Amino acid sequence: MPTEFVWVNQASVIAREAGAQLRKFFTDGVVTEYKGDVDLVTVADRTAETLIRERLAEVFPEHGIYGEEGTRERLDGEFRWYVDPLDGTTNFAHGFPHFCVSLGLEQRACGLAHDEDGRLVAAVIYDPMRDELFVAERGRGARMNGKQMHVSLVPELGEALVATGFPSRKRHDSPNIHFYQEFTLRSHGVRRAGSAALDLAYVASGRLDAFWEFNLNPWDTAAGILLVEESGGQVTNFSGGQYRLNSNEILASNGLFHAELLGFFSDLFAGRNLHPIPTPQEFAQHRKERMAKQFSGTVAAS
Repeated sequence: MPTEFVWVNQASVIAREAGAQLRKFFTDGVVTEYKGDVDLVTVADRTAETLIRERLAEVFPEHGIYGEEGTRERLDGEFRWYVDPLDGTTNFAHGFPHFCVSLGLEQRACGLAHDEDGRLVAAVIYDPMRDELFVAERGRGARMNGKQMHVSLVPELGEALVATGFPSRKRHDSPNIHFYQEFTLRSHGVRRAGSAALDLAYVASGRLDAFWEFNLNPWDTAAGILLVEESGGQVTNFSGGQYRLNSNEILASNGLFHAELLGFFSDLFAGRNLHPIPTPQEFAQHRKERMAKQFSGTVAAS
């Protein structure tokens, strides 16, 4: 781990320890409970959050902690960790090995209003089943298992692999199924893997080209946002405004076709300009023309 990181090195140790705990729970099996009508929670979520809370308090005693499973400590300080001890609980509970630990650090200026965002300065996402550690600090870049990360170079939606998610609660109120259909028809594919934090990490590492979702929480997105930004990508709301941690919508991409995505969302919300889906032949012709134009521009520049 690079020595120039201020917070990530120690936070990564904590994330790995919590991840090892989750891996053992996953192997041994756990009893699933419900919090509310639909959302799942397990002893693994609670145990991992307790471990993270205790370790963060030891290493960063003045930092606040805002956790998914109820931890609310020292929230009036300059620094605040947003903690998701197990992002992908539904996957975990069903034996589907795709989940992670997510830790995002926010720096809050003195006098900042309760409903205002500070600046995200550090991120750690750990996938214990693949032993993949995604980290970033503001201005210091992003890395996966020590290697520099960068977003993909895919130039448009028609060639993109994108991802989204659906809430376990209030599914009947979510409009996302309509967006899912339109994106499926107009992209190379849509993945719905069940962990928003890992989806954002995958955008940052170039495995995915874009991600969108409705109604996420700060602990779902805080770490992933910084990973994407430090990897050269872009994160906004659906209208192109600055993403806020309490926002009801998030759009992350490699930045190269973000404007196209924003226009697509605008048209979807308004129900306009939903042109027929291009045939495979039309798609191939469009791609051929785009590459020829790109090549001629490269030749002219040289």
